[in-house]
Amino acid sequence: MPLFDFSADKLREYLPARDEPDDFDAFWARTLEEVRQHPLNATFTPTDNGLATLDTFDVTFAGWNGETVHGWLQLPRDRSEPLPCVVEFIGYSGGRGIPIDHLLYASAGYAHLVMDSRGQSGADTGDAHGVGSPHTAGFMTDGVLDPETYYYRRIMSDVVRAIEAARSHPAVDASRVAAAGGSQGGGLTLAAAGLVPDLVGALPDVPFLCHYRRASEITSKNPYGEIAAFCNKRPEHVDTVFKTLAYFDGVNFAARASANALFSVGMMDDVCPPSTVYAAYNHYAGAKEITVWPYNGHEGGSHLQAKARVEFLHKLFG
Repeated sequence: MPLFDFSADKLREYLPARDEPDDFDAFWARTLEEVRQHPLNATFTPTDNGLATLDTFDVTFAGWNGETVHGWLQLPRDRSEPLPCVVEFIGYSGGRGIPIDHLLYASAGYAHLVMDSRGQSGADTGDAHGVGSPHTAGFMTDGVLDPETYYYRRIMSDVVRAIEAARSHPAVDASRVAAAGGSQGGGLTLAAAGLVPDLVGALPDVPFLCHYRRASEITSKNPYGEIAAFCNKRPEHVDTVFKTLAYFDGVNFAARASANALFSVGMMDDVCPPSTVYAAYNHYAGAKEITVWPYNGHEGGSHLQAKARVEFLHKLFG
């Protein structure tokens, strides 16, 4: 994939105007107030993982509408005091998988909670609220004609509750929690950073869910392509679609974030184009740095970025 977006110099300065609803903060305050009316009910059931150095717990907690969300908690077996914690969110169409899929952060010495993605194909968590109104296949336009019914209102609420669940475990130092994830997980990491004011770290890799209108205009690749496909078939709803998406834009969450952040971007990424990543990065209000992968696509830095994340966490958590 050749370079197709703005030049590196322009990307470093790219600061588009934010399309932000006047009631953005009120919408999310009300949403989270409604979510927190349900007891968190976090449970941690020990699970045999077949490993010699890590303990695994099958996690459940009450997410949006009090519905059960699943996850895994991985802990170093050799521990004597509460640990810093990484709460991880998964890429589009994925789920929590099995414990052996998630070894990095606990092996580095941290508590690690992995949140399932409700309703997605790799998940154990269902989503009973998919809206029957017109939408394209996938999740990007599920309920998109109203922010109250939009899919990402539910999963972003789950994100906040996942952090609360992690903090409720006695092995976790609740004052030292970071969020992490790639692609959709990166976009959800930005939501966490914008909605949880005392988060200390955010590690969004090649983040999705940012700068929706530009993304839908410059790439035909899914998942952003789902938005373009819907607008192609239902042009009368274009303004409504982007009005809804503004409540869920990583650019707007980034402007509210204070956690120390490590971003990554692939300069040949035609799934989450560089300008959409830089729109969030340049608006990010907290301390930040970005790892740039000049000849990489949506895989970003892969294992090399994983190494960079661990090094960043070691500095962050001391």
